[in-house]
Amino acid sequence: ITTTVPCFMALIVLANIIIMSIFPVHLKLSKAMCPNQTQPNLRTKFRLYTDPAEEGCLIAFNQIETLDRCNFNSSLPLVMIVHGWSDSIQFSRSDVHLIGYSLGAHVSGFAGSYISGTNKIGRITGLDPAGPLFEGMSPTDRLSPDDANFVDAIHTFTKQHMGLSVGIEQPVAHFDFYPNGGTFQPGCHIMHVYNHIAQYGITGITQTVKCAHERSVHLFIDSLLHDDKQSMAYWCNDIHKFDKGMCLSCRKNRCNTLGYHIRKERLQKSRRLFLKTRANMPFKVYHYQFKIHFINEIQEKQVEPTFTVSLTGTKEDVENLPITLVEGITGNKTYSFLITLDIDIGELMMIKFKWEGTAVWENLWDKVQTIIPWSKGTYRPGLIVKKIRVKAGETQQKMTFCSQSIDNVHLHPSQEKTFVRCENHPRRLKRKFR
Repeated sequence: ITTTVPCFMALIVLANIIIMSIFPVHLKLSKAMCPNQTQPNLRTKFRLYTDPAEEGCLIAFNQIETLDRCNFNSSLPLVMIVHGWSDSIQFSRSDVHLIGYSLGAHVSGFAGSYISGTNKIGRITGLDPAGPLFEGMSPTDRLSPDDANFVDAIHTFTKQHMGLSVGIEQPVAHFDFYPNGGTFQPGCHIMHVYNHIAQYGITGITQTVKCAHERSVHLFIDSLLHDDKQSMAYWCNDIHKFDKGMCLSCRKNRCNTLGYHIRKERLQKSRRLFLKTRANMPFKVYHYQFKIHFINEIQEKQVEPTFTVSLTGTKEDVENLPITLVEGITGNKTYSFLITLDIDIGELMMIKFKWEGTAVWENLWDKVQTIIPWSKGTYRPGLIVKKIRVKAGETQQKMTFCSQSIDNVHLHPSQEKTFVRCENHPRRLKRKFR
């Protein structure tokens, strides 16, 4: 093994193949100093580990025979984990996968850009690439899509403080993933510091500080540990549009898998993908877009109700999921919002939609009816909900649900309405067979 790494690469103090279950190779790199860049003065050491319990085998500089002595298997892909702070090979560059965390993401990019010739490094993955000194810089001064045949990045801590963020916010790859918007991560709020202290002791305070930054690492590991629970992300212009559930499309490669099993596709322009996650492994959630057309019978007044939904699927049921509307309900309008589930409920078959009213709401509604005498009798103005349209992000299935009671589509505070698949609705079936 030879190396063409420039002097600044002496920052790399550790590169481990930690994915032992897939790649039974463990390579450790260390360098004491870098007085200059001439080969005789290089003091880089390579140790190969085929068994974590054994002492590493030293691969001598420019002595190819040591590769055979150390049982180096060139048929296996090579993954290098570059430490956040801390080349030419008898080996196909396209099989090399550099994984860099924080500062290491940019170091991996620099390593890739220094590889001359037509054959680039196969893949570089940036795990929350560092923000300070790199945000806003040109592609030559940071990780960029040109550094390898394929580059992907996971951004988990881009929340800014005094104009700086720990992780870089701008796209730096072919596919840039922004879990939960990328600014912060569930389970990493300061309010969770007591949970971290209980788990890690006094170092739990440090864990809280770096929780969101390190989430990128855990998300990538999660993609290796849970083959059956791969997290899907979706191309969207911004998190606000995504939170309305308006970006759950996989047409024309608009979605991709986060982590090791990503679909590798070179794009002319970086693509931002968004997804929601759980606070713990496995991080996968199931994304649904709900589109509801409301008719507010009191058109002069904006209504800001709280709704919950209970879902019945072919595999599982979930109850009382809160729905957050980003705006009040006025007039005659369709509203879209995102719902995520921690479990796979199978095919959605029935929806129970409830207006979580209180005594205050009931009194207000009665007062409105008294002030505005809509009609005689027992009629009460409310919200009219006739249909609910649903799209499942993971399966791309589209469904329409109709009110089970065609004769009563009004919804009032504290009331719950049941919606079933329109194609299964009795009255609809009668029309179909006429």
